[in-house]
Amino acid sequence: MNIGIFTDTYFPQVSGVATSIQTLKNDLERKGNSVYIFTTTDPNVSKKTIEPNIFRVGSVPFISFTDRRIAIRGMFHAVELAKELKLDIVHTQTEFSMGLMGKFVAKQLKIPFVHTYHTMYEDYLHYVLNGHLLKPYHVKQMSRMFLKNASGVVAPSKQVKSTLDRYEINAPISIIPTGVDLSEYTKPVNASDIREKLGISDDTPVILMLSRIALEKKIDHMLRSMPELLKYNPDIMLVIVGDGPDMDELVQMSKDLGISNNVIFTGEVEHDKISPYYHMANIFVSSSDTESQGLTYIEAIASGLKIVVRSAPYTDQLLTDPSVGVTFSQDGQLVPRIIAYLDHPNSFDDRDARQKILYNISSDNFGNSILDFYHRSEEYFVREELSDSSIDPEEYSND
Repeated sequence: MNIGIFTDTYFPQVSGVATSIQTLKNDLERKGNSVYIFTTTDPNVSKKTIEPNIFRVGSVPFISFTDRRIAIRGMFHAVELAKELKLDIVHTQTEFSMGLMGKFVAKQLKIPFVHTYHTMYEDYLHYVLNGHLLKPYHVKQMSRMFLKNASGVVAPSKQVKSTLDRYEINAPISIIPTGVDLSEYTKPVNASDIREKLGISDDTPVILMLSRIALEKKIDHMLRSMPELLKYNPDIMLVIVGDGPDMDELVQMSKDLGISNNVIFTGEVEHDKISPYYHMANIFVSSSDTESQGLTYIEAIASGLKIVVRSAPYTDQLLTDPSVGVTFSQDGQLVPRIIAYLDHPNSFDDRDARQKILYNISSDNFGNSILDFYHRSEEYFVREELSDSSIDPEEYSND
């Protein structure tokens, strides 16, 4: 198949969406398909840089998310390019500029467009005039408008599908969790180098958090739990990887709590350099309750880390065995569950259960599921085209 993926976010931007798209692209190409990325320009990518099968259109920073981009031109050029590439299907990954461009391209070429609904926007309304301008109702209307005429929608989790059902989306919806390239996280890594770089000895217990440093990730909940953890072991280090709008506030909070000597903020780390950070840690933790697919969770699992994350429909579905990780629903449960893993690091191992979960989160399974989804969406598209035309279906099938 010739597949056009339209996204506002792609590398070198660091995000779960960019990682998900690259993982999908690599696996689909490995299976013999041609994948073309239509995305925005980026100030960190020179116009002279050659990026095979990646096409960038003029863009500017997005309001309230200045580290993200929004396209400002290129729609008709994208149509001509898509014709030359003989696209079979358009797969949009955003509801904004490049997503609208993808819809337009699909309509002009008379091919199906499918969409992955990545973001639970109701959790992010506070970024726009402190939540005074946009309400959940507006998110529902925007989602319904964008997904009108879609041939299929990918929901990365049950939580996302439930939200789309609540929005009364008419297009077929399939739950397909994002996968990871396991080889990136299972290959040997010299984790001591990262510990040495961070000034952490080999025998020091390390808790890892990896995410955008923003209010909705609830990193402050983990910081507030640190004093209790340090009573258990004063040597524990919390390493927080990532960058974002609330970095200064959280750094100040760690000082106010008197834990700054046990907390390291690394800043942003390029995705292809992330694996050693997982391998140098003892436990991965997340307090966030806004994850629709938790890509860092499955990267941590693939790296062999036990994870302790907040209970949600997605995490409850993912974590079915303590050999992989556990959830917590109240902040008071966080510390005891971390300590249980630190005290008994090998007591929960179940190789068969772990291998089953690893396959479920693999890029191979992800790619196979998406390809099957594409074929079903093409069939749906043909049926819808027939129902909207004057052609007799039986006459069509005999040609």
